[in-house]
Amino acid sequence: MEIPKPTDQDKTVFRALVPDRPDLVIKPMFGNLGAYVNGNMFMGLFGSSVGLKLSDADRQSLLAVEGTGPFGPPERPMAAYVSLPEAWAKAVEAIGSVGRRSLSFVAALVRRPKSTRRALGATSSPQEEASFDPGQEQGKEPVGGLAQEPLELPWDMS
Repeated sequence: MEIPKPTDQDKTVFRALVPDRPDLVIKPMFGNLGAYVNGNMFMGLFGSSVGLKLSDADRQSLLAVEGTGPFGPPERPMAAYVSLPEAWAKAVEAIGSVGRRSLSFVAALVRRPKSTRRALGATSSPQEEASFDPGQEQGKEPVGGLAQEPLELPWDMS
């Protein structure tokens, strides 16, 4: 899966679309950008495409607009997100109400807890941590005799 990279102009336009509020954070996401409220992404940039997370009803209404579509990789679009028409994504005023609806919808969701993995300097995958056996000594076969291969990810998650 090839992840498209946004241009500097795409990033500048995206940052202009995100309201200037102290509770909103823009963070890099696989070479692209995401705008977050309460730890949940409400708006994302994937290449030059801007996507919003919406309720089912709002998503269905927006998908009726010409130029909208799935957001994210074609092989695996992000559920609950809609890619905005290209003309809308270039003008802050064009996404005004739908952008506010996305922000309100996501702000009402349960706060996503911060990951402790990065803060603790974790280097193993969650699958490896889940299979950790405290009785296992380093260099010896795991209890039960079943060795687990690490999960191969298509991109670096760190």
